Amino acid sequence: MHSTSFRRSIPVAVSLLVLPVFSFAAELTVTAVNHLQIARPSQTIELTTAQLAPLGEKDLEKLHVFDSAGKEALAQAVDSDYNDYHQPNLLIFQGNFAPGETKTFTVSVGEKQEYNTGDFKAYGRFVRERFDDYAWENNRIAHRTFGKALETWKGEPLTGSSIDIWAKRVPKLVINEWYMTDHYHKDTGEGRDDYSSGSTRGDGGDGLWAADRLWTSRNFVDSRTFAAGPIRVEFELVYEPFEVNGISVSEVRRISLDAGRNLDHYQVFYTPFTRPEKPVTLTAGLGLKKVAGEQLTFNSTNGTLVAWQKMEKQPGSEGLAIVADPKLVVKQAEDKQNDLVIANVSADNVADYWAGFAWDQTGQVADAAAWQKYVDEFAAGLQSPIEVNVAQK
Repeated sequence: MHSTSFRRSIPVAVSLLVLPVFSFAAELTVTAVNHLQIARPSQTIELTTAQLAPLGEKDLEKLHVFDSAGKEALAQAVDSDYNDYHQPNLLIFQGNFAPGETKTFTVSVGEKQEYNTGDFKAYGRFVRERFDDYAWENNRIAHRTFGKALETWKGEPLTGSSIDIWAKRVPKLVINEWYMTDHYHKDTGEGRDDYSSGSTRGDGGDGLWAADRLWTSRNFVDSRTFAAGPIRVEFELVYEPFEVNGISVSEVRRISLDAGRNLDHYQVFYTPFTRPEKPVTLTAGLGLKKVAGEQLTFNSTNGTLVAWQKMEKQPGSEGLAIVADPKLVVKQAEDKQNDLVIANVSADNVADYWAGFAWDQTGQVADAAAWQKYVDEFAAGLQSPIEVNVAQK
């Protein structure tokens, strides 16, 4: 008997999956334009994750910025939304612009950024050892404000959400050294704490204006740091609810300060506790401590309140200022302690403004006229920010 084997030929269908090929850019070109006919030093350029996406690098700390001559610019990855992952969502760097100047930069991927202390031109931190201060500075100015522990300190208790001034005369960062040596009320050549903010608004503290008076929070009870240099310091301060003409309101202050600037950026988030059937409209009172003999100028057109005041113990004078959106400014006002800008808040109850100072012993401004010019040009810059365009190279 014969046995026959059969080989069956089984057809096989082969499916080829064609994957798209992604091509990431090696570099991005950033074009930045100053549309104003004024010089604008230390202008901060912000690039978002969406603008940087063509590079294909999610870790923004690995991105490097170069000017048109090929020199690397100091850059900082910033977590501006403080999400659960604490992942940076902005890349910032700075440029100095002549009147009407256009500049180009390139951005590329490299090793993770590493900084040394000499790179830092802005810094801030919570100071537990000094009764819960929060202190911050850049290469031009320094501040602090007060935490809960100071309310009950037996030595010198203070209650209030004022913004204090530390008048330094050097560009180096000083707050760590001044706290370490603990004699910042004495000038050893770098400046000193010469400003008594007390329960006033100090240099730009906020409150709410209702029934023709200012209502303010107490000392902050919590803080969180978003960025601590080398270009930008940014943080939030949380305040317990306080009374505003019969209703309870809480606030969170977000403060940022960039290198090379004399004004801080404030965003204050208010939450009124009211019944839905009784909505409330909030109005902010943005303040500067009132000083006898001061020069004071209010300009509703550009939203500025500018003061020139004698120093308390140090030589010379200092300028203080508030810059608010002129479309939201209601009027100028005052109370016993403060000069105020009364301004509407946004529909979601946020007050957004700038405030800061300069001391005439630092070489930054010579007199009241120079300080007024600085503030006027700063306000003009807010209305005409540096135009930024990003393209693949």
